[in-house]
Amino acid sequence: MIVGVPREIKEEEYRVGLLPDAVSILRGRGHSVLVEKGAGEAAGIEDEEYANRGADIVSSSKEIFERADLVVKVKEPQPSEYDLLQEGQILFAYFHFASSRSMTETLLKRRITAVAYEMVEEEGILPLLVPMSEIAGRLAPQEGAKYLEKEYGGKGVLLSGATGVSPARVVIIGGGTVGLNSAIISSGMGAEVYVLDINLDRLRYLRN
Repeated sequence: MIVGVPREIKEEEYRVGLLPDAVSILRGRGHSVLVEKGAGEAAGIEDEEYANRGADIVSSSKEIFERADLVVKVKEPQPSEYDLLQEGQILFAYFHFASSRSMTETLLKRRITAVAYEMVEEEGILPLLVPMSEIAGRLAPQEGAKYLEKEYGGKGVLLSGATGVSPARVVIIGGGTVGLNSAIISSGMGAEVYVLDINLDRLRYLRN
């Protein structure tokens, strides 16, 4: 099988579909791997790292889609990529189908086998969403703290407080993976943290 990794073109998307280590694994199992030039650059990965693991570096996403049986992306195909999709191709990505009717209809029309990372489930867990949720949860307090600063239009509140000044109160709605990680970071920044959730067992877990 030929596996292709195009460069992500969605605005502010800096991830890449495969790391060089994955190329080694695929090559070891007899597959060929095509990587678009610069696909890993925004993630700090040079083309040479892919080439050293056995990938062929190609000049365009058009060539990736034309030659690959399986295309590994991060985000859903963008409108400019629709015409590149080949009949019967296999495509891995975070699709979020409900967000785009035109994309969903295009995939159906071209008979694409679409494997949505966000729907992969193992023993009740969504293993490909958990890492993203951890990052989102840890980043949220940083962003929130920034926008509490006067410079960004906030009220000039310091999450940790200071001598003679009470810490900020942070309310987190939902105690899942995002909420848990937000609580950890907010607490670490010195805020007074409250988590709201309808699951009492989850709240007990978080409290302990």
